[in-house]
Parts: sequence; C-alpha cells; structure tokens
Amino acid sequence: MIHNISYRVFVYGTENEEKVKGAVKTLFPNSHPQTDTTEGYFKNPVLILHDKISKNREIKNFIMILKEIDAASKKRLLSGLENKMDERGNLFLRFNKQRAYLGDLKIIEHGDAIHVKINIAAYPAKKENAMEIARDIFGA
Repeated sequence: MIHNISYRVFVYGTENEEKVKGAVKTLFPNSHPQTDTTEGYFKNPVLILHDKISKNREIKNFIMILKEIDAASKKRLLSGLENKMDERGNLFLRFNKQRAYLGDLKIIEHGDAIHVKINIAAYPAKKENAMEIARDIFGA
C-alpha cells in the first residue's frame, strides 16, 4: 500500500523544539527525526526536523492514525485528492503543527505545518492507481 513516508517540519526561533517534536510524535510516535539548520529570511536560525519511515509496522501505525481524522477533514482530503498527488503517486499532506501538538490532527492547505509525503505503492506507478489506493486508505 505504501512504500515509505517522509516528513519535514520547521522549528523557528520563537518555537520550542521539544513541543514541535511532540507534534511530530502525534503523527509518528516512533520517529527519531534528523536535524538540519538553515537560515531564515531575516538571517534567523531555522531548525528542520525530518525523517523517512519505511518500516511496515510504523507505516501501519500511521495509517491507523490517519483513519482517526475527523469526517470533515477526510471528506475535504478525498475531494481534493487529485491536487495533492503527483504523477508518480506521491501524496502530499500538511498537518497543522499547533493542533498536532494538542493531539488533534487537522489537514491544512498552507501555513505552519508538518509536511508529509506518502509514497504510495501502485503498480503500475500511475496517479490513477495511487488515487484508488489512497481512497482505500481513507475509507472512501
């Protein structure tokens, strides 16, 4: 169903790194993110947390977590699925970082987010096949 999942999230100077890691743990409880540092627009340091999940158990855990999102978010996701997937079957989602910290998963279109890329295993690897699998994952 899914080959792997990768994510990245930015930790800005005004944010608490441990709280952002807590938000990530809501989605990926067993993840141990790698860190990179970059420079923001105003020369301020920005920490980037990222990881790639490829173990079947962790992928299954993530799918179970995704199935728990509220019906309105699920409906919005399914209706816009074509716009969130590329031609290679990668599904791109953004979760509200602050809400994730509180344990509430909310899919958003822009803003301060945990960026998730889901590489869907579709054979042949076409967008249409991957979209069918994504619909199955979300229970459509």
